[in-house]
Amino acid sequence: CIHMKLGEPDSSGRRRPIPIEGSNFSLPVDCVVMAIGNSPNPLIRSATKGLEANERGCIVVKDDTMETTREGVYAAGDAVSGAATVILAMGGGKDAAKSIDRYIRAKS
Repeated sequence: CIHMKLGEPDSSGRRRPIPIEGSNFSLPVDCVVMAIGNSPNPLIRSATKGLEANERGCIVVKDDTMETTREGVYAAGDAVSGAATVILAMGGGKDAAKSIDRYIRAKS
């Protein structure tokens, strides 16, 4: 990690974060959520037959289970909603995990 400070306002009036040199530090954590983008990867749909997407390219799921249009395939996060918060993505992931557990138990 590195500490940041706000720079001077740009032409839009927004102050952007600037790294503070020499302020690197480590932070002990239990979990790291990697954010690699905020839009669905089109390769997911092309590599997984039977996935329906909406007009924005987001994967279509059942709201209550997070199951896609392909049986046994679940999705959550930005792939479903488009750009949103990490909290919403984690909530969707938790809902999908519960549904996946139910699905696997029903198949056993």
